[in-house]
Amino acid sequence: MSGTAIGESVGARGARSKALAVLRVRGWATAVALLPAAVAVILLAGGATGRLSGTGWDAARWTVTACAVVVLLAAAAVAAVITRATPALSPTVELPERSAPDLYRLVHDLAERLDVPAPSALALTPDCDSWLEDRTHPAHAISGTRRRPGEAPVLVIGSPFLWWMRVAELRAVLGPVVAGTVLAADPDIAAARRFVRGLDAAVADAAGPGKRSIGRPLSLATGRIARLLLRGCQMHAAEMERWVAAAASERAQGVDYGLRIVAQEQVGLAYAGWDRLLTRVALPAWHMGRWPSRLDAGVVAALTELSRRDRLAEGFTSRLGERPACDLLEEPGTVDEAASLLAARLFHGGPAEVGPDWSPVDWQRYPDEVVDRKWRTEAARIHRVLDELGVPPATGPEGPTLARVIEHLSQRPGGAASDDLAAALTARTAREEAAREPARVQGRPAAARDGVSDVLALWGGDPLPLFPLQPPRTGRDLLADHVVAMVCCTAIDTVGAAPGLDWLDGPALLIDGERRSDLMAPVLSLVEDGDAQPLRLWLGSLGVRPEKPVRLA
Repeated sequence: MSGTAIGESVGARGARSKALAVLRVRGWATAVALLPAAVAVILLAGGATGRLSGTGWDAARWTVTACAVVVLLAAAAVAAVITRATPALSPTVELPERSAPDLYRLVHDLAERLDVPAPSALALTPDCDSWLEDRTHPAHAISGTRRRPGEAPVLVIGSPFLWWMRVAELRAVLGPVVAGTVLAADPDIAAARRFVRGLDAAVADAAGPGKRSIGRPLSLATGRIARLLLRGCQMHAAEMERWVAAAASERAQGVDYGLRIVAQEQVGLAYAGWDRLLTRVALPAWHMGRWPSRLDAGVVAALTELSRRDRLAEGFTSRLGERPACDLLEEPGTVDEAASLLAARLFHGGPAEVGPDWSPVDWQRYPDEVVDRKWRTEAARIHRVLDELGVPPATGPEGPTLARVIEHLSQRPGGAASDDLAAALTARTAREEAAREPARVQGRPAAARDGVSDVLALWGGDPLPLFPLQPPRTGRDLLADHVVAMVCCTAIDTVGAAPGLDWLDGPALLIDGERRSDLMAPVLSLVEDGDAQPLRLWLGSLGVRPEKPVRLA
């Protein structure tokens, strides 16, 4: 342990104090493991000098010695497992210096102004957050790059920040994060972090899939011991990280402090836009086997649309005239594509490679390849379910018609017909999802399936998606979506409407180039109450003919 303070700030002293508390837990565990050996040494020494002689002392001597050997061997095995356990590694897109020399220069200049060590490398994450990550463990070598013990941590930057924030804003936001490198270099804090990460990795390994039958008991025993030690130090570790964050923030106050206050508003705005883009725009595409290849660029479009609609966001569009932080990249499009694919894998569980059922889509093709296909797939599904339920076709021309759906849902008052259809529709959707899952797993590389060298496997071997976005949905919610899809297909085929993309709400119906946002209310009246009149009036106002057959997927 170091005997000198790492700084004069209160946060730095608090962080080091909590790090020493974590290390004391490790010391106590070591002392417990050595205690039988110490007693055995005393008994052996007493026997050698004749002070502890006799039959009773001889029996105690050999019993304690045998116990000490067993405890030492077990402790050595546990320590080896904890030391060799691979800590979780955040899935990121590597950003070598040759692909972002200006961004590296910005970070190095910032570190110099803060008088702290510069991060050893940069990486991007498809999320609105930034942090430092220690990647010196041998198992964390990605693409042949292995970092030396004691090397500065890697700076992980949220990719949406690069596209939405301006250069000065990004520098201000990264200030407190980069300032944390000086604390990461402190030997006590670094040792405490390694100890906690090793315990966490050992617990994860023990809770993971079964290994060889010989090593499984040792893994389970190590997991229990690691969990006990983790409980003993987790409060100190959490307090240490809070003190580290406070010290880093305090150190960064002298650099871009005024701009940082303004830039924090952009952090919240970027998070809101990113969440809306993923759940409303990207998720439907992922379900259709397409992944938008310019998600980060989509954030700018979504937030620009938000600033147009929301008067509270007025003035944000004037920022777009300043230099965006993505200009610091040599090839922003390539980086955006890599981050977009990683986002699809993290939040949906898609394969790592492009294939016939998993291909990129740009924003210009999104309405045709995602929206139109989604609507026609859902329209086909609801008619297949109606066939399974024995619902007769509607009067008029043969074929899949909106009139058939309306007549069935409105034949009983109070929306009673919706329950049976919603239940059958939910069951069929679940069967189709289950049928697609094996193909999706087979589409992943063997390394990803086996948890060997894929970057997501280093997260800890958890099944994909790691962060599912699909919100809980009731059967009637699913039914309403399918009815909307049927209405949209009918409007497209009968009155020349078109599928469109709304940056904040996802798939949209365009009539004469204008988005119609008033469709859900009459559809809910039909689904919830069995009242078809509002929907018939809506269709009639646009000249949509529900008795006309539509083209299905």
